[in-house]
Amino acid sequence: MIPVPRAAIELAKRFEGFERKVKRGTEISAIPYVCPAGFWTIGYGHLCDPKHPPISEAEAEVYLVRDLQTALAATLRYCPVLATEPESRLAAIVDFTFNLGAGRLQTSTLRRRVNQRDWPSAATELRRWVFGGGKVLPGLVTRREAEATCLLRAA
Repeated sequence: MIPVPRAAIELAKRFEGFERKVKRGTEISAIPYVCPAGFWTIGYGHLCDPKHPPISEAEAEVYLVRDLQTALAATLRYCPVLATEPESRLAAIVDFTFNLGAGRLQTSTLRRRVNQRDWPSAATELRRWVFGGGKVLPGLVTRREAEATCLLRAA
């Protein structure tokens, strides 16, 4: 089993953040919130029920690693060529899959370009996934650019 690339963990943490913190005694906890795409989320972008109890940052990190392992498995299922590519390329597509879901990767032109090892075109495809609620979201523009940079770094 391929471990989750450290770069994928760093990307997810950079763009997800440990959101909606509240201080409870001496501990900082995360509480559920609605993300820009309209989903109930907690910690580092973990999908949850709106009634989910508050979690610590350590608990959020456990959720994150599990979610990234799921994204990694889906990424390698749909883009098997990434198993032999530099870790930065794998990390970029794992972060995309974590952020948008395996279904989006499965049906995308991005997947086709990755499997063709056409890295410049794959980076262009990544940069197209910047909409949320019908609007360009600046955070997604920044995230896709960071992923594209990782994808091209190994070239």
